[in-house]
Amino acid sequence: MKVLITGTAGFIGNNLAMRILERGDEVIGIDNLNDYYDVNLKKARLDRIINEKGFTEARINLEDRQAVAELFKKHKPERVVNLAAQAGVRYSLENPLSYVDTNIVGFTNILEGSRYQDVEHLVYASSSSVYGINTKMPFSVHQNVNHPVSLYAASKKANELMAHTYSHLFNIPTTGLRFFTVYGPWGRPDMALFLFTKNILAGKPIDVFNYGKHRRDFTYIDDIVEGVIRVLDKPAQPNPDWDSDNPDSATSRAPYKLYNIGNNNIVELMRYIEVLEDCLGKKAEMNMLPLQPGDVPDTYANVDDLVADMDYKPDTRVEDGIENFVRWYKDYYKV
Repeated sequence: MKVLITGTAGFIGNNLAMRILERGDEVIGIDNLNDYYDVNLKKARLDRIINEKGFTEARINLEDRQAVAELFKKHKPERVVNLAAQAGVRYSLENPLSYVDTNIVGFTNILEGSRYQDVEHLVYASSSSVYGINTKMPFSVHQNVNHPVSLYAASKKANELMAHTYSHLFNIPTTGLRFFTVYGPWGRPDMALFLFTKNILAGKPIDVFNYGKHRRDFTYIDDIVEGVIRVLDKPAQPNPDWDSDNPDSATSRAPYKLYNIGNNNIVELMRYIEVLEDCLGKKAEMNMLPLQPGDVPDTYANVDDLVADMDYKPDTRVEDGIENFVRWYKDYYKV
């Protein structure tokens, strides 16, 4: 199988590409190596796959309509996984147009490429951020998510709507994956675990927002990748029982589906920090700060659909996941 993956120098995309290559499939990897965070880390990730048999690198921007169209036409991928995005909730308050360029315009180009090359299945990253001000826990893909609290979240909700349109009009099987707080080795430097580790080791205080009252469904990278692969191998199907009088937001009469991929286990931020302190053998000095604009206090994934349809449930404990991250961090940065 030939799989187009966007964001192959990114955290999730790089790990997914490795797994897809290991099982013998071809990967066409798109990334523009932008400088949103440390480009050297992105290059180091890319170095893990750049010389692997079956990997083809494409250094383009998703918002470059012609380049994306030519890539689809040249390589004719059978399946597509769109993971490239402008990420970050807080950054979307500072630079909103970058979210429009990559997450809206770029995703439209991916949809168009999938349309004209008859792609068998398009899987794309959504986010737990789409749940916005919802408070009913755990979050279910069958809930209404019309009240996002950041432009990042709104762009991911828009992706889900755009994908449904293409599934409906052009019969393209599309599956959106709402990821919940992904962490682990080779992670993003703008995420809490990375920032906390860096500062604690340097003897600097860490910023703890919402006065440490955040609760998150932390999901380990290997669990995310396993979930993506299982979904990729099972293209979305129409729901023949879909009823417009009682519409299910996670399915459709079109070949369209949504899943949460989360650990289904809510962890308090202070417990997360405590585990990190234990792994580092060093206590954190904390700046206790209020909830930031665009942040939600809690996330918690209902994964019943993932279990029912894919026979899969993420289960890595934060104690194990953080230990793995710390081991990688110390080795990578020679601490």
